[in-house]
Amino acid sequence: MLNNTAGLKPSGLAADPTALNALRFGAGKNGDDKAALKEAAKQFESLFMRELIKSMREATQKSGLMENEGSDLGTDLLDQQFSVQLSGLPGGLSEAIERQLGRQIAAAKNPADTTVGASNFDTSTVGRASAGPRQAGFVEQHSQAAATVASESGIPASFMIGQAGHETGWGRSEIKHADGSPSHNLFGIKATDSWKGKVAEITTTEYVNGEPRKVTAKFRAYDSYADSFRDYARLIGNSPRYDGVMDQLHSVQGFANGLQKAGYATDPQYAAKLSRAINTTLSLQRAQS
Repeated sequence: MLNNTAGLKPSGLAADPTALNALRFGAGKNGDDKAALKEAAKQFESLFMRELIKSMREATQKSGLMENEGSDLGTDLLDQQFSVQLSGLPGGLSEAIERQLGRQIAAAKNPADTTVGASNFDTSTVGRASAGPRQAGFVEQHSQAAATVASESGIPASFMIGQAGHETGWGRSEIKHADGSPSHNLFGIKATDSWKGKVAEITTTEYVNGEPRKVTAKFRAYDSYADSFRDYARLIGNSPRYDGVMDQLHSVQGFANGLQKAGYATDPQYAAKLSRAINTTLSLQRAQS
């Protein structure tokens, strides 16, 4: 089993995440085979690099008439090639993965050895380390509420959580009342004259002619985070202003661009920042599943 697993091509692994379990099992069958262990680590790194390249590309590229399924396939294949070429370099991530994988295999063989960590090796720890524990905790905290609203509205939970993470700095900068209590407003939705609910008033940054300015504004306040997700979904789903956004629920970049074009925020870089936040959420959801 080890030799067959070690023979997996890195490009094959990068394209097929289901090969990870077989790879890990194969390396664990003979932890003394250093070559197999090194190859396993390289292929884990290749998968991670592919996800990173894809996330970066989606955050920076612009949609256009030339985009189609054929070009998407070509881009995906190119990303796979780059991920393989960037993997296994001296001093790279694969060396750290190799050390961790070796320790976990040793721990499995000798559970009594307390000098070695007892948890199983999991490639999702690489994604979480890259994204950060705060992001991971934020995604996990709001997954249930977002999933419920997603089933009601059709807006993907990952899109909503990613936007909530961006708007609140992954929970660091949530809108609060003057007494410090939470407003539960995850999306920075302002309280206009039509809003009859509770209000939180804070100083925030607005962009006027591309220049950031500090202003005092009133924001909607809710009794729970679930209420915040529902109000956001109603705003996006029921307002003609966001019709173009609801047509882009299949595309991270299209969704983010649609929100910026509809004037959801004044930040000229909003779409790019939101795309990165949503892609981070998607990676963390895969790691947590």
